[in-house]
Amino acid sequence: MAAARADDGLSHHALIHGDQREYLLHIADFVRAGLAGGEPVLVSVPGHRDQMVRDRLGRESGVTYADMTETGRNPARIIPQLRTFADAHPGQRVRFVAEPAWPGRSAAELREVTRHEALVNLAFAGTQASILCLYDGDALGRSVIGGARCTHPAVFAGGMLQPSAGYAGPQNMPAECERALPPPPARAEAVSYRTGLRPIRSLVERRAGRSGLSGDRTASLVLAVSELAANTLRHTSTGGMVHVWDTPEEILCQVRDHGWIADPLAGRTRRDAVESGHGLWLVNQLCDLVELRTGQAGTTVRLHMRRLRDGAL
Repeated sequence: MAAARADDGLSHHALIHGDQREYLLHIADFVRAGLAGGEPVLVSVPGHRDQMVRDRLGRESGVTYADMTETGRNPARIIPQLRTFADAHPGQRVRFVAEPAWPGRSAAELREVTRHEALVNLAFAGTQASILCLYDGDALGRSVIGGARCTHPAVFAGGMLQPSAGYAGPQNMPAECERALPPPPARAEAVSYRTGLRPIRSLVERRAGRSGLSGDRTASLVLAVSELAANTLRHTSTGGMVHVWDTPEEILCQVRDHGWIADPLAGRTRRDAVESGHGLWLVNQLCDLVELRTGQAGTTVRLHMRRLRDGAL
């Protein structure tokens, strides 16, 4: 494998791999090429793969590890993680190994992975960074692999690095990420708001508690919905609508208003304390998944919070 290296600016490549041997070989080559050039490296793979990657790399100094199943549970948190790592090494080129998509992720999560990958090209344009994103070509669906080809300028496949014919460019979002979200189910409870937030908070707290969400996670979800609704009241004059429902796996809250979020990186870039617009950042830190659709007709934000399972959450 030729190291994914650019001497100036961003290098953002995908590896579509087959078996475990190929997976580990490419990671080791990529990491060691960076270390040989004095580049700090961050490796973030799902927890079940972490130990075998560590075993393959041995005790290489200059490598930091993170669990992607935690950081990337909400894919909107990955760009801030990389930004923090890059900012911790000013004046140095950095390397990042990421596996944001894995078997078992929901369709909604995988769509947001594709959105994240597209936004990497915008967020880090001109940044001194080499990023290698890992995709299991045997276990992930064709649409996921297609998304990888659409969001990476070049792709490793069959051991060769090739320009991606499907790459959409740094300013373009894949169409699947922009399609309207399906409507809330008929069983969803809804409340409109124009002035105060108390009815919204009461609804979310009641439904979250009934769904078995822990007290801390219920408080986080109430806070997240409140932040979004407060943005509605701050920036629009027409109010909004909140829907709340649950499934066996999670509780969902949707906030809809007539505002328009123009910044595609909103919620992925921490703003200065004197600036407005912290709400989406906080929402992404609190929730397990955030889906956002925005345009001149209005904005819909759908929040996902996993229900309590096996005492893990």
